[in-house]
Amino acid sequence: MQQYSSLPEQNSQIDATPTLLKTIQQLRAELWLESSLNQLQSRLNDCLLSACITVSHARAAETEIFQIVVNELNSAVDTNRVALTHCAVGIALFQPQETVGTVCYISSSSSPASQSPLLEVTPKKRKKLRLKLQEVIELKDLQQLENKQPPSAWRLVDTFGEVMGWLIIATSPLVESGDSLIASQAQLTSQLMARSAKQCATALTQLRQILSWQQGYQQLGSSNQELERTNQLKNQFLANTSHEIRTPLSSIIGFTHLLLAQGYDPTRERHQEYLTIIQSSGRHLLALINDILDLSKIEANQLEVQWETVDVPVLCSNVLALVKEKAANKGLQLRLELDPDVTTLVADPLRLKQMLLNLLFNALKFTSKGSVGLQVAPKGAFVHFTVWDTGIGISQADQAHLFQPYFQILNAVADGIEGTGLGLTVTRKLAEIHGGCVEVESEVNQGSRFTLVLPLKPVGLNEGDEGVGEARREVARRVSLQANFGGAEEAEEVTSFSSLMPINLSSKLEILLVEDDLPNAELMQIYLSKLGYQVTWVKTAAEMWEALTQLNPAVILMDVYLPDGNGLKLVQQLRENPQYCNIPIIAQTAMAMKGDRETCLAAGVNEYTSKPIDLPLLVSLIAKYSKPSTATDKR
Repeated sequence: MQQYSSLPEQNSQIDATPTLLKTIQQLRAELWLESSLNQLQSRLNDCLLSACITVSHARAAETEIFQIVVNELNSAVDTNRVALTHCAVGIALFQPQETVGTVCYISSSSSPASQSPLLEVTPKKRKKLRLKLQEVIELKDLQQLENKQPPSAWRLVDTFGEVMGWLIIATSPLVESGDSLIASQAQLTSQLMARSAKQCATALTQLRQILSWQQGYQQLGSSNQELERTNQLKNQFLANTSHEIRTPLSSIIGFTHLLLAQGYDPTRERHQEYLTIIQSSGRHLLALINDILDLSKIEANQLEVQWETVDVPVLCSNVLALVKEKAANKGLQLRLELDPDVTTLVADPLRLKQMLLNLLFNALKFTSKGSVGLQVAPKGAFVHFTVWDTGIGISQADQAHLFQPYFQILNAVADGIEGTGLGLTVTRKLAEIHGGCVEVESEVNQGSRFTLVLPLKPVGLNEGDEGVGEARREVARRVSLQANFGGAEEAEEVTSFSSLMPINLSSKLEILLVEDDLPNAELMQIYLSKLGYQVTWVKTAAEMWEALTQLNPAVILMDVYLPDGNGLKLVQQLRENPQYCNIPIIAQTAMAMKGDRETCLAAGVNEYTSKPIDLPLLVSLIAKYSKPSTATDKR
């Protein structure tokens, strides 16, 4: 029987033991690598989760990510020291000799407690880098560390290829300890650093995305808040406007009812008072509508400004005349302090008067006793118009919202002080259009000072822009009579017929009125007839053409909207007809936005007026364009 020796097998097993131990140590090193990376990833995930939950934590998360990476790597590789840099900009923008970043984190486990953390690395032989916190590091040194074998630096690159920083490690020479596990770990250190750098870069990229989302959410939340605030302002505006409209409408309807019920008697003083209230309430409604339209025009950058050289003393006197009755009714003194050096400035006189009236009416509205004044003084290249009062004053909290549309002081609303919250908004925007501003000083129960600051001449204004011509000055003068709460003298001028009589009454100038609205038509017909004009009223385009076969009008008053045609198209047809092409035409319409006047003029009209019709202005335009008829009556 053949016998076999087991010695070779035993020797074979003994010879295989070092290989087996080596494999086990290698597996332990790989487990160490994966465990270290898993631990690092878990810590980074926790950091990112906290950043998602808390906005304040998200802003500090980048610092925490760097600190986590440094701490975890230093713990995993306890014979080495680790650092991180932070790049300010993309590395491609730098030349090799330039600085690309600073050392932002560094392990301090091997540094004395009394000294700053220090890291020594060697990009080249005989050259050492001693890096401290906040110390600069250059691209060429980082590239050399990156290209070493094994590397000592790894880039942190985002998904777009942008370098966010560098991971740096300084290795100490391995001690011949005979520990094969340490040797195996040392072989995997480079892989650990490279994969850690990738995890760090991914975490930083995700953090940027989180911050971007949070910023988007904040903007969305801000937009929602702004939308909610706008909706509240809209509701407040509708409520205020409804109240403002209903109040004068109640007066108009109520006092008109009284006149109808009692039978109007012009000799009765009470009936004259009724008419005065109706007229004042109508002007209040018109002022409200004008404020809304002005704000809309300004917001749309559609407000027209007519530059003129304004006589400041005359304008200030006229403005105070318009508010003196209201001041007298409240027992308030009106004062004017005008510096003699202020004589003229270049502005839109109508808009300047509007701004001052807004400020003065506000001062009168919020003052129950004492005085209201207007002070005018030069300040360099500017003029300061200061409206002051001894009224209730304005708190600092309310001053912050004072010029916002529709804003009203709560205690003023509670006290029954009316307003739409548009006057100051319009005033400030008009001042800005003029190259100026509005300033406010006030204390509760100590009165207020609103200062309108305007340049003597707006920047960029051409010399030719200052003149507007006699007709436009007359229009501005007439329109100014519509100011809210106008005094008795102004009302008397509006209702006085004697100053507006045509030049030649005996000629009985014929006016063709094309208007489909019965009240407006009757108003103009009665008014013009009392001035000596012969008015023929037609309601449709067909009636207009028929009337023209029977008369030769000195002026045609044309409504833009008619039941059977467009008034502007009728104007074009008249201009194309040789028989009627020279008849002056004045358009009258409720269109009052920018471009409406130009549209009417382009159609061929001579002048344009908006409704409600300013009767004195209408008469002045008729007088300007009409001539005594020399044609034979065709009837």
